[in-house]
Amino acid sequence: MTTTRDSLIDDLIDAGRQLVARGLVQASGGNLSARLPGGDRFLVTASGTWLDRLTPDDFCELTLDGEVAGGTRRPSVEWKLHQRTYAVRGDAGAVVHLHPQHVLLVDMLGSPIRFTTLDHQFYVGSAGRVPFHPAGSQEIADAAAEAARDHDAVVLAHHGCSTLGESVSMALRRAVNLEEAATMTYRLLLAGDTTSDFPPEWVGRIIEV
Repeated sequence: MTTTRDSLIDDLIDAGRQLVARGLVQASGGNLSARLPGGDRFLVTASGTWLDRLTPDDFCELTLDGEVAGGTRRPSVEWKLHQRTYAVRGDAGAVVHLHPQHVLLVDMLGSPIRFTTLDHQFYVGSAGRVPFHPAGSQEIADAAAEAARDHDAVVLAHHGCSTLGESVSMALRRAVNLEEAATMTYRLLLAGDTTSDFPPEWVGRIIEV
């Protein structure tokens, strides 16, 4: 019989394939996680895994205190980022951490990402930002979690981004829309446009898509 744990692993494996197919991940960059039922444990991809080649053996189980509770491999170096995000966002069921090109390009140009379409606004709407900290450090985990208190997407300077959602599917949708918004922002900047944006009177209003 398929368990909720099995279903979450299936969702994470599928998300990994989609992210690589969309070009949001290169080689073994990025990591994925999902909170287990009960709320005090989560699954995270193991260190060095390629997201389009994940198997059920490529996941570690950790507690919110950072203790390894299952799995035969070492967890991703970024496990603290996932742990801290779950600790401050009780509604988060999944976290996607990536190194997408356009998110980083726009940030290095010193421009905020513009969420110019209906989908961008509905699924993301805004993104927090934290300065560079070394990968896997407590500093990056704490900074990303603090930004996640107010945002479902966080840009990590010179590193990548993380998105969260109540499900793996929603965290994935937000990751895809964040990179698409960044791509559109970059193209607008190339065209010399620094002002076009979503109609301000509609920002923050609930819109079904």
